Formats: sequence, structure tokens, C-alpha cells
Amino acid sequence: MCHYLRMLLQNHKVSFIPGWDCHGLPIELKVLKSMDKATSDALTPIKLRQKAAKFAKATVNAQMNSFKRIGIWADWDNPYLTLSPEYEAAQLEVFGQMVMRGYIYRGRKPVHWSPSSRTALAEAELEYSENHVSKSIYAAFKITSPSNSGLLDEFLPNVCLAIWTTTPWTIPANAVVAVNPELSYAVVELQSLLESESTSGGKQRKLGSILSSGNEKPFIIVASDLVSVLESKWGVKLVIRKSFPGSVLEYCRYLHPVNGNECSVVIGGDYITTESGTGLVHTAPGHGQEDYLTGLKYGLPIVSPVDDEGNFTAEAGQFSGLSVLGAGNAAVVKYLDEHVSLILEEPYKHKYPYDWRSKEPTIFRATEQWFASVDGFRDAALDAIKRVTWVPSQGENRIVNMISGRSDWCISRQRTWGVPIPVFYHVDTQEPLITEKTIEHIKGIVSEKGSDAWWYMPTEELLPEKYRDKASEYRKGTDTMDVWFDSGSSWAAVSAKRDGLNFPADVYLEGSDQHRGWFQSSLLTSIATTGKAPYSSVITHGFVLDEEGFKMSKSVGNVVDPEKVIVGGKNSKEEPPYGADVLRLWVSSVDYTGDVLIGSQILRQMSDMYRKLRGTMRFLLANLHDWKPENSVPYSDLPKIDQYALFQLENVVASMKDGYDNYQFYKIYQTLQRFAIVGLSNFYFDVAKDRLYVGGRVSYTRKSCQTVLAAHLLYLVRAIAPIMPHLAEDIWQNLPFQHTLEDGSVAKFAFDLKWPDKNEEWRSVQKDDVDFLGVILELRSEVNKILESARTGKLIGASLDAKVYLHAENPDTVSKLKELASATNDADALHRLFITSQVEILPSLSEETKLGVSYAGKFSDPRTGEIWIGATRADGVKCERCWVYTKDVGSFLDHPTLCSRCHGVIDLQPQASPATAAAAVA
Repeated sequence: MCHYLRMLLQNHKVSFIPGWDCHGLPIELKVLKSMDKATSDALTPIKLRQKAAKFAKATVNAQMNSFKRIGIWADWDNPYLTLSPEYEAAQLEVFGQMVMRGYIYRGRKPVHWSPSSRTALAEAELEYSENHVSKSIYAAFKITSPSNSGLLDEFLPNVCLAIWTTTPWTIPANAVVAVNPELSYAVVELQSLLESESTSGGKQRKLGSILSSGNEKPFIIVASDLVSVLESKWGVKLVIRKSFPGSVLEYCRYLHPVNGNECSVVIGGDYITTESGTGLVHTAPGHGQEDYLTGLKYGLPIVSPVDDEGNFTAEAGQFSGLSVLGAGNAAVVKYLDEHVSLILEEPYKHKYPYDWRSKEPTIFRATEQWFASVDGFRDAALDAIKRVTWVPSQGENRIVNMISGRSDWCISRQRTWGVPIPVFYHVDTQEPLITEKTIEHIKGIVSEKGSDAWWYMPTEELLPEKYRDKASEYRKGTDTMDVWFDSGSSWAAVSAKRDGLNFPADVYLEGSDQHRGWFQSSLLTSIATTGKAPYSSVITHGFVLDEEGFKMSKSVGNVVDPEKVIVGGKNSKEEPPYGADVLRLWVSSVDYTGDVLIGSQILRQMSDMYRKLRGTMRFLLANLHDWKPENSVPYSDLPKIDQYALFQLENVVASMKDGYDNYQFYKIYQTLQRFAIVGLSNFYFDVAKDRLYVGGRVSYTRKSCQTVLAAHLLYLVRAIAPIMPHLAEDIWQNLPFQHTLEDGSVAKFAFDLKWPDKNEEWRSVQKDDVDFLGVILELRSEVNKILESARTGKLIGASLDAKVYLHAENPDTVSKLKELASATNDADALHRLFITSQVEILPSLSEETKLGVSYAGKFSDPRTGEIWIGATRADGVKCERCWVYTKDVGSFLDHPTLCSRCHGVIDLQPQASPATAAAAVA
């Protein structure tokens, strides 16, 4: 949806940054997957980076070509790419400023780790699968010594803590068990197996050795509120023997189920609940965020016996070398069962984080990483959020919730592709060297040579002069920056650097998932270095679904390909070529703040709408074929109906401008649909045809109508240009007259035009006149219904065969109707507005009159009172040329079949020059 919406934004001429650059491409992974393992393993970092850069640039070019075809207006010769040297240098500048402000630090913490990509991941690089199935277990850790209270003495030595986990592979890294001091806990006795449960579950559910009939069953400690749930879950009768608050369990000692060390029970936080599990939480500070915080509180070691590929290290003992997400996980469960520590094993379907690139599961793993401390500027970020316009408004709450709960941001990645973290490590002490001078020196190199220089230049050249004599004591770091730091620096590399752009940008545009990604990373880097948000407004869109509301999938076959929408598919009947503007029109028609639907039926409807709009514009062009701006009729001399049409046009264009200013494109679409297609075509164009086609080429009313049509054309072409630029330009290149700009130059292209200024004169129509003409339009609809009945009854054929009678009791209404009925110009005459031959205003309404009119009805409005409407055959004879019935047909010997108006036009046209004709009409 983002690609489509930027089509409308960029043609609206706002300063904005779309979320498009190289960072979003899974470049390195795609390059590696395209070759066999031996070839990929043999790649040096530089060769891999070269291949990845080539792949990225080719992808950008392909994307760029599709954007051009869609009609996106951009500086295509100078796009911003995160792999360009100037961009990388700006990113290093942002990083350096954050370092100097003390916001960047190195630490060992658990982070999302992708074994498949062998790198740390940010939250925004995760996709959550709703169908992931984990091997969950309930296990028992045997207590060796209770706390000083003596509360558990009577149950020793056969009492255990029950824990539940969906990651059994983290058990070897267990450091403590955490409890909630506010919860009530109980010692329960395991009695007989419940018959109905002992055999249920089949192969999916396996009872552990603790519950087997041959083993002595220990006492188990669980949260009191979970006893009945666990009784059903385990299929064992549980009898509560003693209850107590969780606080008394602190510092109880238990035996580690794998390594045999003694560990403690500690107090955890409110993350420990009775919604699931046992109320006691197995805690491994190296494998979870809450675990890590609890570990900090108690000064626990951060153990993480897992390597980059997700395999157990030697620190995990007998499990060494096994994959924690595969054989290692199963081995830990088997070990616990063999050592009588397993209560139950069962599959558990739940939401689980996957690597967005490889689509493989991730793990939490503690490693040495570089972090940005959000704590240092969180309040400033939250304050800045309030001063940003969020579209839709709920986007503000979403990003506030994400920022307020964030303490730090892991910015380092273990991959070859990307911008290096410019740090050197002392060979012996491993202490990092990162100063203002080292960063500035590397930034200068990168701005000239690109970030590849970090890989091919020796350390002594990468170090500034001050450290060069000690170059042998340092090694280059191998970490690169998080892709969200790459894209999050776009404000610095683009908005703040390029001529013609503004900082902060007017608009940032991306999908609703970017509150945890690009919107957030941009905000954090900008606040940390400039103290203000990088954007004035943020537009968030939903996602494109098929017509049934399902996510598009190649395997399902419900993907709508934009290229096929534009140029058509192989079967032109099933996949006709709609062109780019139909696709753009669809974008304007939907409320993009939520998910939107698209499909063949919707596109057909959009195509119909487009054709009708194109027809409206063709009508304007066709009827201005002989128009010259100098022929314009002054506003004060225009008929009332023409002044009313310009009043409506001014209001409509103002409404559309408001839609653009507030990025509510669907309101613009609705306005176009109502005005350009319904309002103009069904009324103004309809009643204008007589004076355009019949009234004479040089007649006053034709010129006044053309004055109005020209205004509509010049206004509407501007209004539709951001949505349908191809149609707008097509119209402009077929403009039958020259349009001169304020500076005196001729507008060669549609986008040479500015949005029209407000025209106060057009808005000056008296309110009474506006209201009454609005009533006349409604009255016209009622008249048409009666004429349709007369047509069905064979009284008339065309509406010009009819005469309409009107009677009103309200004196003011009668006066206004008479004024229109006797208008001196054809444009305002009631019979022209009704497209009938005559309209008569009856001073009274007798029963005899009613009986003489076969087709009648009533119109009622608070502004006019009740109006009686009747229709009969028109008086007189039908004019052969205009089809209007008049009594003067036959009065002219040279043209006996013409009315006086048509006779005058026919008599005038052959010999009169335009100037002579104009003088004659005047």
C-alpha cells in the first residue's frame, strides 16, 4: 500500500520521505541462497558485499522502473540509497553524535538471535507465527534446603518446585526459580492417576517419569490458584497439604536438574502470573528479558551455552553440539525424564518470533552487543510524539506504548552486509576504542570510498594519526549496524542534507508495522542527536488484501500484480489492461488507514468510474474547441445558473483541497464521483447542451456557458492531477486554447499549474439564490419523475414534447418561479432547466385544471412550501432543428419548419464573421 500512497503524496508536492531504500531487502540471505554452501563459504566479505550490492542495485532498478510506470514523480537520477557513500557517512555521523552523548554502550544481554542468519535481530526484524508448536514441559526441581522459616521441613527430602517452559533447551542455563511474592503457593501431594486422564492425549501428550506408577511421587509446590488446572492437565489427584505466600520461598535452595549445582528461589516481578504454567518461573538470565532483569537484581551470572548457529557449546556438557531448536531440545527433555524430573511433555501452539528474512525460528541468547540506551532520551521522544500529526490518530498511542516500554535498542548485527560499527578492540584486553576522532576519521574515509573500505583497508589506515603507531595493538570490529539504524538515519542523510528538502520532513509514510520499525528508529536517532522529531506528520496505512479479505499469497493464487493491472495479463478478457491511472484511482477510493481490498470486480468498478470521469473531461474539451480566453463573459454578466455552477465549483475544489491537506484521498474520490460525474453530467451539462449545440455559435448564452466550462476544465485538471497524472496530462496536451500563468508564460504541462486561489467573487452568490436554485434542482428531479410517467403512458416521447405546470401557495415561491419562467436569457429559463418546451406558473389551481392534467404530483420543501406539478403535451409545433414546440414554427417562408430562435441562428451563421456576429448578438 505504501508504494501506491506515495503516488498521491508526491504529486501533491509535499516534502516527504517514503520508506524505500536498500535496507528492506534480505540481500545477503538471497545472495547466499542463490549459491551452494561451498561457494558461499568461500566468499570473502568484500566479494559477498559486492555481490549483495549488485543484487540490491538491480532490485532497486527493477522497483524504480515499476514506480515510473505507476506514475510516481521523483528525482530518479538521484535516489537515496542506504549503500551510497554519502548516506553511509551521514549515518556514521548520527552514530558518532550518539556515542559522544553517552547513548551508545557495549554490554552482554539476551537479544533475539537468528541461528539461520547467525545474527542478532531487532524487534522490527521479527515476524510472529501464530502456528508455531513448541515442545512444552512441566518439570520438578528438588528442594535441598528450605528457607529459615522451617515451613517445608515436614516435606523434606521429597519436595520439589514445579516449573513450566516452552523452551526446555534453556534448562542447562537455569540459574534460579522466581516466584511472585503476592501470590499464594501450596504444597500438593500427588495421589492416584485419574482414570479418565491417564490414557488421554495419545502420542501428542506424554506423562513424565515422576507420574509413572513405579516411582515414589514427590510433594510439589505450585501456585494455589492453579491446583485444579494442573490436576486436570497432569491427570493426577492433587491434595493441598499447606499454603503460604510466595515471599517465604525466597532463598530456598534446590538442585539444578542437569549440572547438580545448588540454586536459589528468588523474588521475580509481576510477569509471574497464574494465567498459565505453575506460578514458578524457571529463570535463565542469558535467555530472556525478564530473566535478565531478575538476574541483575540478584547479581546472577549470565550463562548462555549456545553458539552463533544455535548449537549447544561445551559449556552445556553432554548436550554439546546439538541444535537447541532440534535434537538439543529433545535431548534435554529425555535427560529430565531419565532423571525423574519430568512431569509432563506436550505440544504447545503459540505465537513465536521468526526471522523476517529466513522465515526460521529465533531464540533469545545473551551475547556481547552494542546498544543504544533509550533511557537517556525517552522522555524527550515521548514529548516530541505529542507535537507530530499522526494519521490516523491512533498511531500516536501505538508508538507511545512502544517507546515508553523500551529501555535500550540493540544496534549491532553479525553480518557482512551493512555499515560497520566503527570500533577497534585492544588485542589483549578486548577494550573498545571508539572516540570522536576515530569516528570522524572513518566517516571521512567512508564518504569518499564507501563502507567497503572498512573491510579492505588495514587497521593503521583506518585509525587516525594519533593512534597509528599503536595500530598493531588493535583489531577492527566485525559487527555492522542494525538495518533500522540504517533507515532510521534517512532524515540525516536525506532531509537534512539535500537542497530543496526540509528537516523535519513534512510526512513520513509507511505501513502500520513501522511503529516498531522505521518510524521508531527515525524518531530515536533524531531525538538523540537533534532533540526533535524527524517528521511533522506520520501517515500509517494498512495492508492490501484480496476481494474476500484474505492475505495475498502466491501459493493460494490470489495475488493482484500491479503490473498486470496496468498492462494486462495474457488473457485480456480476464485480466484487461486498465492503465496506471485506474490503479491510482483505486488508491484514492479506499480508506487506507485500515486494510483495503482489491480484486477484479473492484478494478472493473474503478475502470467504469475512470471512464465516466474521462467522459466528463472529454465533454469539457469538446465544447471548448473554438474557445478563446478573451471571449470570457464577465462574472457579473453571467446568468444565475452559471454563477451558481461556479459557486458549486469553488466549494467543491475547496473541499478537495481540504482532502489533500489532510491526506484523506477517499474524500476527494467521493467528491469527484458526486460532482464531476453526477452533478455536472446529470444537471449542468444536460441543460447546457441546448445553448451549446442549438443556441448559435456566437450567442451570449453559449459564451457564458463556455466561460463556465473553461473554469471547470482548468480547476478539475488541477484537482485530479495528483491522483490521475496521465489523464491530467492527456487533457492538457489536448487543450484547445493556451493558458497563461501569472508570470505571463504559457503552461506547457499540467504540473506547471498551481492550485487555484480562492475566488471570493464566485463565492459571493446570495444565500437565498443558492438555496432556491438548490430547491429548483430538487424540483427538477420530481418533474422528471412525472415526465417519466407521462412517457410510460405514451403521452410524450422526449421531455421536449411536454409542457409543465407549477402552482405554489407561498407568495415568495410564486414570485421566484415567475422570475425564472420569464427569464430574458435562455440559460435561466425554467423550461430550459427542465428541458421541456414550456413551463407555466398557475396563479390558482381549480378542479377543472387538475382534471385536465393526466400526470401530476407534488413537491414539498420547508423553504418553498408545497408545489403542485402537472404535465401535458406541449403547445405549438415542433421545431425541426431544436425540437422545441413553439407557436411560431411556420412563420418563416424561407424556413417554415424552424422556430424564431433557430431561424435567427440559421440566417446569421452563413454570412456573418465572428466579430459581426458578436456585434449583432450584443
